[in-house]
Amino acid sequence: MKISLLVVGKTEDKYLIEGIEKYINRLKHYIGFNMLVIPELKNTKSLTEAQQKSKEAELILKQVSNADTLILLDENGKTYTSVLFANYLNKQMIGSVQHLVFIIGGPYGFDEQIYKRANGSISLSAMTFSHQMVRLFFTEQLYRAFTILKGEPYHHQ
Repeated sequence: MKISLLVVGKTEDKYLIEGIEKYINRLKHYIGFNMLVIPELKNTKSLTEAQQKSKEAELILKQVSNADTLILLDENGKTYTSVLFANYLNKQMIGSVQHLVFIIGGPYGFDEQIYKRANGSISLSAMTFSHQMVRLFFTEQLYRAFTILKGEPYHHQ
């Protein structure tokens, strides 16, 4: 299985970039992983929120294939503990999922066409975080999940 994290807009804060890179490098020991950045839309002041989400959806859908399993990182998604998230990933691997794509949308969330295409959604918290921070939190949780699956001492229960 291969895992991708698809995000809208680049990460700008140095401390977040360093943290994300730290966990991406650690993940490479466990699974094929990449983070794909879709550039932010330009001249959005003339667009409504719905138009912006629709344009982002077009860009997102260009990056995925019909065979990909899409999971949205969405505030209304299912919540997991770290151990249950590790079990979820394990089930995906056992279930012969070839490419698992997690998506972090733009500032207004996802367009309806993305919700329709998605295979599920996950919430990292009931709290709202910046889209930049979610990238760090998610890559850390992904790394944590693989250490749990391997029985390594990173996660303490």
